Amino acid sequence: MADQPVSQHADAAPILPEQGMGHGTFPAQGAPMFHRFNRIGLWTLYMKEVRRFFKVQTQTIWAPAITTLLFLVIFTVAMGREGRMVLGVNFATFIAPGLIVMGMMQNAFANSSFGFLAGKIQGTIIDYLMPPLSNAELMLALVGAAVTRAVLVGLALSGAMLMWPGVHLNVAHPWAVIWFGLMGATMLALIGLLTSLWAEKFDHNSAVTNFVIAPLSLLSGTFYVIDNLAPLFQTISRMNPFFYVISGFRFGFLGQSDIGDTNIAVLHGALGLGLLNLAVAGLVYALLRSGWKLKG
Repeated sequence: MADQPVSQHADAAPILPEQGMGHGTFPAQGAPMFHRFNRIGLWTLYMKEVRRFFKVQTQTIWAPAITTLLFLVIFTVAMGREGRMVLGVNFATFIAPGLIVMGMMQNAFANSSFGFLAGKIQGTIIDYLMPPLSNAELMLALVGAAVTRAVLVGLALSGAMLMWPGVHLNVAHPWAVIWFGLMGATMLALIGLLTSLWAEKFDHNSAVTNFVIAPLSLLSGTFYVIDNLAPLFQTISRMNPFFYVISGFRFGFLGQSDIGDTNIAVLHGALGLGLLNLAVAGLVYALLRSGWKLKG
């Protein structure tokens, strides 16, 4: 048509897919758009997971705080009478830090063990695998959301326990509170993610919770010092990584611990937890990269 406007670029060469991604063009089919760190994608998945548990915060944050507080009430009434002292403080103050970090770890596990497992059961696992996220970014977002929930539960528990008569949460070593709290939450978040990769139904997840997480938590020195145990059981307790989280976190508040007689022993425990988390993170990353029980 003679009256049609003529494009100023009519003589320009057509853009071919093989030319890749240039200014104002689309990338070639199958060519990655993110060559480095995808901050926006990681933040989006992280916020999705945070909003998921925050929508039901009564169940995911406040209910665990109340449940753990009941442990404090029961054990204080049962064993804290007549002014019982442990590590130089009353019994309620002794068990309070252990209960806080135990609640943090259990909720970190619960959060990270839900995502992939629910996706596999409901058929929405593709929502995690299709976005342009690397395996490291995917793992970081899921673990970060689980640690966030753990921190919120820890804060709720601390506020609740401060209202209980006889509990004094004076921080003696802030670095130990932060390090052991975060390392414990990260460890359980990684184990939860590993569990969600392995599990095929919610019964498998419950089995790990009931037969692994709960026994290791309750037999970690939360309610006692391991010096009261027989030598054999002291050795077994020292093989439990939960013991170092509980005792190190308690050291942050009380300035005393049954890990060892010196601060060097606590530092060794802190270093050991860091190395353990790196090993577990490497295992989870390798399984994510292989697509184990996710692709096939």
